[in-house]
Amino acid sequence: MNTLLYIILAVVILVILWLIGVYNGLIKLRNRTDEAWSDIDVQLKRRYDLIPNLVETVKGYATHEKELFENVTKARSQAMQAEGVGEKGKAENMLTGALKSLFAVSENYPDLKASDNFAKLQDELTDTENKIQAARRFYNGNVRDFNTKTQVFPNNMVAGMLSFKPFEFFEIEEAQKENVKVDF
Repeated sequence: MNTLLYIILAVVILVILWLIGVYNGLIKLRNRTDEAWSDIDVQLKRRYDLIPNLVETVKGYATHEKELFENVTKARSQAMQAEGVGEKGKAENMLTGALKSLFAVSENYPDLKASDNFAKLQDELTDTENKIQAARRFYNGNVRDFNTKTQVFPNNMVAGMLSFKPFEFFEIEEAQKENVKVDF
């Protein structure tokens, strides 16, 4: 009788330790994913901060492009106010499109292309875009790992009981995946 009690006790302890391990692993992955999203937010804020300077610089040379400036400003505002990964992704795609238009129009102004201030802003924006891309890859990798851990058996039972929800990937539209030409 004592042997059976010890076996049952050992099984219960092993199950409890396994549950603790699964829970701690889920928390660790969720925190890493939250941290990765924070990295994206930091880079997006940097991008948002650069855009007004870029618009003002272009305005100095291309004063009659009022609608374009309004579109960039509107897209920036919508991106800053977007909530959630899906909405943020759509807003960022709109902003990227508006910036492409801004750079395309700037090609018509040789003095602007020769401006040191414009070149510096363009370099900073390119650097920021590269950092956003890297942060997006890091975030999506963490989302993949977390979602996989919450979906595999038997972890999915624990994740379901503890209300762990899957994260959304931060994706871009197919049209946005093309390289942006910003050589001035």
